[in-house]
Amino acid sequence: MHSTAKTLLILLTFASASLFISACTESPEKTPQESAESDILESHVAESQNERLDNQNPELLIERSRLEIYYPVELTADLSAYSDKQKQMISLLIDASEVMDDLFWQQAFGGEKEEFLAKLDDAKVRDFADINYGPYDRLNGDTPFLSGYDAKPPGAQFYPEDMTKEEFEAADFANKAGLYSMVRRDEAGELVAIPYTEYFTDEIQKAADLLLQAADFAEDMSFAAYLRLRAQSLVNNEYQFSDMAWMDMKTNPIDVVIGPIETYEDQLYGYRAAFESYVLLKDMAWSERLAKYADYLPELQSGLPVEEAYKSQMPGTNADLNAYDVIYYAGHSNAGSKTIAINLPNDEEVQLTKGTRRLQLKNAMQAKFEHILLPIADMLIVPEQRKHITFNAFFGNTMFHEVAHGLGIKTVLNSETTVREALKEHASALEEGKADILGLYMVRQLLEKGVITEGALEDYYVTFLAGIFRSVRFGASSAHGKANMIRFNFFEQEGAFTRNENGQYSVNMDKMGEAIDKLSNKILTLQGDGDYEGVDMLVSDMGVIKPMLSGDLARLSDAGIPVDITFIQGKDVLGL
Repeated sequence: MHSTAKTLLILLTFASASLFISACTESPEKTPQESAESDILESHVAESQNERLDNQNPELLIERSRLEIYYPVELTADLSAYSDKQKQMISLLIDASEVMDDLFWQQAFGGEKEEFLAKLDDAKVRDFADINYGPYDRLNGDTPFLSGYDAKPPGAQFYPEDMTKEEFEAADFANKAGLYSMVRRDEAGELVAIPYTEYFTDEIQKAADLLLQAADFAEDMSFAAYLRLRAQSLVNNEYQFSDMAWMDMKTNPIDVVIGPIETYEDQLYGYRAAFESYVLLKDMAWSERLAKYADYLPELQSGLPVEEAYKSQMPGTNADLNAYDVIYYAGHSNAGSKTIAINLPNDEEVQLTKGTRRLQLKNAMQAKFEHILLPIADMLIVPEQRKHITFNAFFGNTMFHEVAHGLGIKTVLNSETTVREALKEHASALEEGKADILGLYMVRQLLEKGVITEGALEDYYVTFLAGIFRSVRFGASSAHGKANMIRFNFFEQEGAFTRNENGQYSVNMDKMGEAIDKLSNKILTLQGDGDYEGVDMLVSDMGVIKPMLSGDLARLSDAGIPVDITFIQGKDVLGL
């Protein structure tokens, strides 16, 4: 297509998107179905709020020392190089992110955030509840840390709390496995799916309006276009078009990842996406260093240690790697453990067409390395291998974890069923395990080719082992935690590391390489076969913390080493 025609098409598309969103601000007469769904929603919200109002002045159920497991980090940045328009845009993006934060509270816990937090007189308890988005300790298997609350429902608030898996699987209703809907009961008690756009109408419209305002201040036209399309996605529940536009952005110095994205919060099925947001500033120098790695994806896919059928789905070649400093987290990304790298979009069609973008969150990564990983290594890694714990290796392992999400297989062999659909609630844990293990495979391959020039293989392997101790402390409730437990137990079984009488670990380099190939083959085969029973068995057998490891993790807690970080963030911190 000629550039003039392409420009005209894009302008018409964005104009129609803006008109569509403007139309959504009106309040048209509801259809009978919409009125019924509205009644269901109002009834559910009233019931949920009344239940929580009854639980006044809850007591703390955990040791007070647990309230200190998060190390506070200020998300500051030097904005002097940014124009006044860019600063206004950043301010609006933070406003839109705050809406995502409120929406995630409703998905994760329900009710009103401020009303819940106001009941907690103790400032430290209130901060802990704020970090966890409710009364459940996310880094301790989601166990309640306040009295008066039952176990957290595996499906969070995405499904009725009285719904069983048997009932759900036997039910037949539209949008049953929909990423962007809440499951509720109709007046007859039958299950129905209500799209986010109808369930969260006012909040979503507010966020969309803020994105449109931010687009007017954007100086990068591709970013302005993306913001308008993302606003449209929020109000029409269709995200593929804006995902494609996000993939095409190359020059924008400011970025935002916003919307219902990851499905980790839905631990019942892994079907439904949670709201979140990141506001990001691109680190141009570091991004330039990373750009070369994306070119090797097809070659690395071809060399995976698995049969040909399981590596036949080639990733898109438009993928890119970039480094960012985060200046605001919201929603799912801010709950409990903090994300330090992003690999998106999750849409399998977009991945196969364009690949993915990998965003390394450098400032958050640096904070975890300094305040958590190094102290862990000083306790649990043998002295002679501690010299191999480096930030470059930590950054590289994290980066190649995200790159490795693009490798492997997206749909079950000889089927149109996605791996996510086939493996249900286990899909996220296995995918995280795949990314970790294939990330190490990639590091080894690229070091051998001379593409990676920073450090030696020992740096990456030893730093990776120390990283398992860091991540496994997130507990069994997270996909990343389960993936780390499986890998730790598999490595132990294969002799990839040894533990001395002082409780310190050392990497066996040869056996580590063999274990990496063996586990890579196992995971890719399970995904390609869509083998739910096989994955269920793997998680049951190896996704657990055994007594020896539990004792070592207790030593870290006794030493006061933080489990993760929490952020002091916002416009005031940034001087906006």
